[in-house]
Amino acid sequence: MNDRADFYTRIAASNLRPLWEVLDDLVPDEPKPKAQAALWRYDAIRPFILESGRLITAKEAVRRVLVLENPGLPDSSLITGALYAGLQLILPGEIAPSHRHSQSALRFIVEGRGAYTAVDGERTTMHPGDFIITPSWTWHDHGNEAEEPVVWLDGLDIPMVALHDAQFAERYPAAAQPLARPEGDAEARWANNMAPLRHGHQRRASPIFNYPYAKSRAALAKLAADGMHDAARGIKLRYLNPLTGGWAMPTIGTFLQLLPKGFTGRPHRATDAAVYCCVEGEGVAKIGGKRFEWGPRDIFVVPSWQMLELSASAESVLFSYSDRPVQEVLDLLREEFA
Repeated sequence: MNDRADFYTRIAASNLRPLWEVLDDLVPDEPKPKAQAALWRYDAIRPFILESGRLITAKEAVRRVLVLENPGLPDSSLITGALYAGLQLILPGEIAPSHRHSQSALRFIVEGRGAYTAVDGERTTMHPGDFIITPSWTWHDHGNEAEEPVVWLDGLDIPMVALHDAQFAERYPAAAQPLARPEGDAEARWANNMAPLRHGHQRRASPIFNYPYAKSRAALAKLAADGMHDAARGIKLRYLNPLTGGWAMPTIGTFLQLLPKGFTGRPHRATDAAVYCCVEGEGVAKIGGKRFEWGPRDIFVVPSWQMLELSASAESVLFSYSDRPVQEVLDLLREEFA
């Protein structure tokens, strides 16, 4: 053993390391995420969100956000190993100044209505439950011309971009970008099972950047009425790119699901870690043996390969996002049902 220790010391000077000493950590028998199952009760943290609005302006902060940091990933600003999450606040009369970055972002509106997001020259008004995309390297700013605070869940692929050292960001010279198209233009072009014959859309992200909750909720209601329930997930739909039929975002999979009243789901697990936000209803998530009660606007995280069992005491709708698209491209995705 002394000979080995001496050998390890000598090769370390040449930036070498013996694989046999770390093989089990690098190639484990199954995923061992550092991220932990956790839940953030919105009513408990809402006072902190509003207090942040008294301490710093949207202009000063650029993005006034409280990061949802996983307790298993301290000082990382991450909610899973592959994903970021935060709650952003914009107050009446404010503008969160325009910028762009290589990270892709989603917004899921949690509270308030009447604020807007502008993406690449078009505004969209935000309502609770709306899912909004900010594709990589697109100019975007947010404003609130209404009379109430607006809060949304931010989801980004920050760690995936950082893994490739491909982080770039740029601030627009003005607080708000100039508008090039009227509100609703993207929806008219892409959201009716039709597309312009010569559209010129080159991005991998969906050309639709606002998926209104009212439309998505109506689709879930129709399937629920028809009894289209999955034993594990209830009724779960994914947001898609109408041009390709693929994911709405190239790196982040986004979903909306309905759990009927009294639903108890079959336990299941998958390698993609997921972040959930309750839109309506209430229930319980059993994650890796831990029990979390959730209600409207609460957020919880399911780490990779931890068994999940969802149940609902009232008809409930959950939004979620995960790193599934990347895992599918890399042939890494694995699922298991109890």
